[in-house]
Order: sequence, then structure tokens, then C-alpha cells
Amino acid sequence: MAFNCYEHTVQYYETNKMGITHHSNYIRWMEEARIDFLAQIGWDFAKLEALGIVSPVVSVECRYQIPTRFSETVKIRVSVEEFKGVKLKLGYVMQNGEDDVVCRGRSEHCFLDGNGRPIRMAREFPQLFQCLTELAGQESV
Repeated sequence: MAFNCYEHTVQYYETNKMGITHHSNYIRWMEEARIDFLAQIGWDFAKLEALGIVSPVVSVECRYQIPTRFSETVKIRVSVEEFKGVKLKLGYVMQNGEDDVVCRGRSEHCFLDGNGRPIRMAREFPQLFQCLTELAGQESV
């Protein structure tokens, strides 16, 4: 299954005095891309929240390779690296306009109910469980 890359244009306020994107922004872009990816697979945040599902970040990692600068477009590809029902591990590949990899990232999430208790995904939300299970290990683009 192929998905559209999420695209972000680097804003002036996201750069530092050297004109390079500040490292913290890449994590924000991963969040933007994750929200877009979930919407593309039919599980947007409004739907998840309406079902009482929250998905906090458990860990995040970025490997910076090439700096980006103001007004550059960064394409972000998201993939489900692993999902076994408890934790969701997503991978991110960010590329510039020349298709050079500028950053690789990972984020790990869990699924909780509105009271902060872990959700038994396979039993409580079998359609979401199946969707994420099928996507695990597949290329997103």
C-alpha cells in the first residue's frame, strides 16, 4: 500500500542564526507527518479521540544527515516499523528537493484509554489492530 509523502516547507522561524533548521523542528515534523499518515490510513486523530484512544510518545530518535534551510521543502515518508499490539514503532525518512536524505527518525507510541490505562488493541479495537499489523514492515511509498 503506497501513501503520499508529507511535505513541510521550512519556515524562517525554524532556522537559527546560521540559517540552518534548528534540530528540534525535525521532531515536530515527525509529529506532523504521523498525524497525516494516520489520516491517510483512515485513523485520523479526531476518530481516535472520539473512540477514547490516546497515543503518547514513548521515545523519539533523530539522525541528522544534511542540514535544511529556510524555504526548502522537506518530504517525509512514514512507515510502520513494528506493531504487535502494545507499542507502535514508526520510521521516518526526510528528504530535500534533490531527494537527499536529510534526517532519519523513529518514534515509539503506546495506546491508552482516557484514564491512562493501556488498551488491549486486538480485542478492543480489532480494525485498528489489523490495519497497523498489516502495515508493519511495509514500505510506505
